[in-house]
Amino acid sequence: MQFGAREDLKGAGDVEALDAVEEDEQDGSLRHTHAAGRMAAMTSSPPFLPSGVGHWSTYRPVGNLPGMTTAAIDPHAGRRCHNALNSLHATYYFSPDLGRELGALGITHPRAVNLAARAAALGPVGPGTVAATFYNYKYELVARYVPAVWESAAPAQVLAARARAVDATLRRLLGEDTVASEEMAQAARLALRAAEACSRAARPLYSAYADLPVPETPHLAYFHATTLLREHRGDGHLAVLMSAELDGLEAVVTHTATGKGMTPKWVFGSRGWKQEDWDAACERLRERGLLDESDELTERGAALRAHIEAETDRLDRAPYEHLGAEGVARLTELGAGFARAALAAGAYPADLIGKG
Repeated sequence: MQFGAREDLKGAGDVEALDAVEEDEQDGSLRHTHAAGRMAAMTSSPPFLPSGVGHWSTYRPVGNLPGMTTAAIDPHAGRRCHNALNSLHATYYFSPDLGRELGALGITHPRAVNLAARAAALGPVGPGTVAATFYNYKYELVARYVPAVWESAAPAQVLAARARAVDATLRRLLGEDTVASEEMAQAARLALRAAEACSRAARPLYSAYADLPVPETPHLAYFHATTLLREHRGDGHLAVLMSAELDGLEAVVTHTATGKGMTPKWVFGSRGWKQEDWDAACERLRERGLLDESDELTERGAALRAHIEAETDRLDRAPYEHLGAEGVARLTELGAGFARAALAAGAYPADLIGKG
């Protein structure tokens, strides 16, 4: 089992523009959402690249990008957009292409593949850094593979293998026509435009990926931009979880209790926790009045989860305000269409989500 999220992949709330899979929380919840109308098509424009992330040299602009001025938008619009983008981003953690590419470098254990692929942007770091930034992985699991994994392949080699895996995965799930389409190029431009407003402050994973160059091909540039937006939201989310005094496993338990998170089976297999750890976390949450005796969220627990999502939205609003309402709507529509295609192609395990 592979999965690369922290507590969740981010944000409760429906992607209203389509009937697609949604990454509803930072710990990787996937759910279907309902269509609520179509969004207006827009013209395309030059890529606006986040400072310091490189130059997308082969792209040629053909129009004007919406959202050139910062303006307030629906407070849930950013969450919906992120959910749509992240639903495609998360596919590579489940992709056989990732295991094949890293296996060729000598990284063969699924847990080592998972950790190396996501942590490589940080450089040859030790287990403490990875456990801190990933948040909900058991430290002992991380330490079993990090830093030993860097003896098999340097971070730069892992990043190159990751790029090859992403390329293969997107081509396999979406098809060559979609990968080469104007819609993909437009989505890349819009997502990169949004990422201009991301902040490095107290966001280590976002900052690490922001130091990498933007790939030259549109589908890889799109994936890079979704990575930036995912990790920007995720880093802020962890600050909110800490403020709520939820440790990594408690955050996962409360999210699973919503019915939108990973099943315990997947948590145990991918995060290193055991049943006794889960049971202890449930007991702590019951003592705080967040879970009832059936391990369902209490009214207080549900209110805390809602507060966490709202605060995460607040910390992550800048990229979407920067893009503007029309740009966010169009990016959500495009991203959700890609995610729907990936879901139809069998990108995710059937037993990933639920209370278990």
